[in-house]
This record gives sequence, structure tokens and C-alpha cells, in this order.
Amino acid sequence: MIKGLLRFIIAVIFILSGFVKAVDLVGFSFKMEEYFAPSVFNMPFLEKFALLFSIIVVVLELFLGFMLLLKLKLKFTLSALIALCIFFGFLTFYSAYFNVVTDCGCFGDAIKFTPWQSFIKDIVLLAGLILLFILYRKEFQKKDEYSSSGPKEPSGKLRYAVLGLFSVVMIYIMAQGIMHEPLIDFRDYKIETNIKAEKEKINKNPSEYKTFYSLKNQKTGEVLKVNQDDYIKETKYWAEGSPWKIEEGKNESVLVKEGYKSEIVKFKIEDPTGMDLTDEIINAPKAVLVFSYHPKEVPAELIRKVEAKVNAQKGAVIYGVSTDHNTFKTIKNAMMDGTAIKTIARSNPFVLILEKGKIVDKQPAKDYIK
Repeated sequence: MIKGLLRFIIAVIFILSGFVKAVDLVGFSFKMEEYFAPSVFNMPFLEKFALLFSIIVVVLELFLGFMLLLKLKLKFTLSALIALCIFFGFLTFYSAYFNVVTDCGCFGDAIKFTPWQSFIKDIVLLAGLILLFILYRKEFQKKDEYSSSGPKEPSGKLRYAVLGLFSVVMIYIMAQGIMHEPLIDFRDYKIETNIKAEKEKINKNPSEYKTFYSLKNQKTGEVLKVNQDDYIKETKYWAEGSPWKIEEGKNESVLVKEGYKSEIVKFKIEDPTGMDLTDEIINAPKAVLVFSYHPKEVPAELIRKVEAKVNAQKGAVIYGVSTDHNTFKTIKNAMMDGTAIKTIARSNPFVLILEKGKIVDKQPAKDYIK
């Protein structure tokens, strides 16, 4: 009873984790790119394979989790899941210890974990899997009733049929997310979201941070962490002749009050001169925005077709938003951080349509021009 319940819980966790990433594989691939970046593992040559690696990871999570749920090939399944958990544990520990990837994307955009929370989750899962391996070890010696040797029993055939159906559904969901838009949108930029209203919520309840200075006593060598308020109040830290000196490059900004959380805090669009266009866009009766996070990779013909269609939108505020102010030829160019663009756009290029700040439509440019 206990081992059956534990098996069910762990299987469901892996299936849910895989599912929320499966609906948005492109978004998960962006997270994989962060791990390959120079500031993390310094393997930029692997960035172009990020989507392939994302597919492999998600397929392993989904199908191994479902096999565990159905109790298929139990020794192999548990061994593979333990190896997968060790791999995830290494990544999350590295992220947490070196503070390099602040969100591992374990549950996509549906549930956010800090790096240390992700690492603890992986350790708990690993312990549960090892316990399951021990509890089921006697069954590993039995003849596998679902193996290829000998006739399969009806229950075995049914389980494989269920696994096959599950595979078909998951493949469809993954393909939909890669070629078009995620079937289920867990992002803050889903259709019907009012960007203007979200920004007002953020402004009314902002997160608060305090700077902590790293101070070193030049006489004793003692090092202290002092927040900005205490530093100002205590003259001994900064008065003339004080032995305490701020260590450059070691100051920390620490969250002291969690405000309203939304990725829309990063929605800031500027013209090539640096003038903020955000208010103009979210207050316009209609705004059509064409986003590109890798403008150099977009075929010129596709850009031409997209521009021709958006230019036909009479009375709309129209901007082409990218990381290069020379991307678009017949519509106004605007600038936005590439990471922020990827939060909005899952294809390159991508069209977002707003009405008074409310998202009314969004789709890949290749679908928009059809």
C-alpha cells in the first residue's frame, strides 16, 4: 500500500513536470540556452541544439513517469529516473550555489521555484526513487510478464496500449507548441491579459530591495555585511579615518519585500534613441507589434510579408520590436531586451496585437500572414 502510493505520487510529479514543459518546449529550450551560456557552463556551441535537448529531457520525464505509473519495466524505469534525478540535482545545485540560473524551469511557467527549492525537490525525489527501488527489488527477480519473451497477458497489452495512446497525445501537444503556440499558456502574456492593468498593479505594490555592503576592516581584516540603512546611521563605518572600507564588487541587493510578481514588469519598449514608447503602446486603441529576438535569422521575404500585412492595419500604432534597430524596413523600429522578447514570443518573428493594453491576439508571423 505504502510503496504503491509513493510510486503513484512520484510518477505524477514527473508526468506533471514533463507536461508543463511539453506544452511549451520552445520556452524550455530558452532555459536550456541559459545553462549553455558563457556565464554558466560556457558551451555556447550547444545553444543551437537547445530545442533538441529540451525534447529529449521532456520525453524522458513524461514516458518514464508514465511507465512508473503503469508499473512497466520497473527496474529499468526506476534506474533511469534515478539517473535523471541525479542529473537534475547537479544542474539545480550548480544554479543555486553559483546563483547563475535563477529559475530552472522545472515546472515551466506554471510553477516557479528558486534554485535552492528546485535542488531540495530533486533530492526528495531522488530519496523517494531509491526507496522505491529497495521496496520493489524482490519483484525485479520475477519474470517480466510484459517482456517480449513469451505471450503478453491481457493486462500487459492494455498497459502498452495506454502508453501508446499517451505517446500520441503528447507528441501532438509538443508539435503544436513548437510549430504554433502552446495549447495551454502558463505565461503572464496569455490572451486577455491587460498589460496596462498589470503594470498598474506592479507600480502600486513594487518589490523592495536593500543593498548590503561588504565592509572590510583595514586594521583587523574583519569582514561585515551591513545594510544600506545601518551603514548611513553608523558613522564609524564611513567617518574620516574609519578603518572600514567597502569591498568593491561584493555588494549584494537583497529582496526585503515581495511585491506583485509578473513578467510584465520587463515590458519596456524604447525607440532607437532610448525614448520610452511603452505608454504610447499600451494606451493606444490598437497596437500591432512584430517581435524578433534573433533578427539576423529571419528571412528577408518573411519580414517583407509581415510588414505588408501590418501596414494594412489602418489607425493602429505599429512597431517592429527587436534587438537591432535596423531590423524592419517599412515599419518603425523599436528596441527591447532579447530575454524579455523571448518571454512574449515563442517564434521568430512573432506578432502581438493589443487593444488599449489588452492582448487580443498573438501568433507566429508565419501563421499571421496566411
